[in-house]
Amino acid sequence: MPGLLSLLLGALALTRQATANVEKTIFLGPETINMPQQGPTFGSLRLDVLSPAADLTVRTHLQAEFPNGTSGSRGRATWLLLDDLTPGQRYEVRVCWAATQPTAFTLEAYEIPVVWETPALISSLAEYSSSRIQEDEAEDDVVDKQGSKPGKPRKTSPQSRGKEHQASMLLLQILAAADYYTDNQTLMSNVAPVHVDIILDPFILNVLPQSLAPTVVYVLFVAAIFWFVAQRAAAWVQKLAVDGSRPQSSKKEQ
Repeated sequence: MPGLLSLLLGALALTRQATANVEKTIFLGPETINMPQQGPTFGSLRLDVLSPAADLTVRTHLQAEFPNGTSGSRGRATWLLLDDLTPGQRYEVRVCWAATQPTAFTLEAYEIPVVWETPALISSLAEYSSSRIQEDEAEDDVVDKQGSKPGKPRKTSPQSRGKEHQASMLLLQILAAADYYTDNQTLMSNVAPVHVDIILDPFILNVLPQSLAPTVVYVLFVAAIFWFVAQRAAAWVQKLAVDGSRPQSSKKEQ
């Protein structure tokens, strides 16, 4: 059995190493807060939403910029809403991107009251929300003028329950900083958007990320087969050794 454990740990280590260009943050679901039915809602912010009950993955592009040591900027901010969490449960959010777009990401999950009470955070959120609203309005204008069908709709509203309710939510801030240098002035002046997958991964029993469960089951299955085959092979070799020693013993007795 120690061999099985070593094999399992080794496979998990290789799995983690294979996920190159990944930045993540791990956090616990916060206590629920009251969500009134009336008044401004999170849907009006036009944020992409990740939720265990709906969408665990968002494929999108993030605006990036070079960090500015003078202003203290660590990159362009993108905000998402993490909705319908379970208080006390562990979660992981990962950002995955291609190696052809060198970028440094910083992820931080904030409780809603913390964002409302921190001027720098609420200002950043308002600025990003305003840019999203302008993007959506521009897309609507193009659709109206060209008569073309809009692309796949983004989920930008938390689950609607139609009445006042309690919800466990977090606001996720992602800072994207360009991490390259080139003689091409165009690339230095205009940082291209970074194509990313943003993944919300709940933990099973607060120990194992849900996305790794199939890998663990597969490794345990293969390890069990190897162990069974090894046991049979060892018994077969032992039997051959015993059978081979019997003639020699008979000759010595004669």
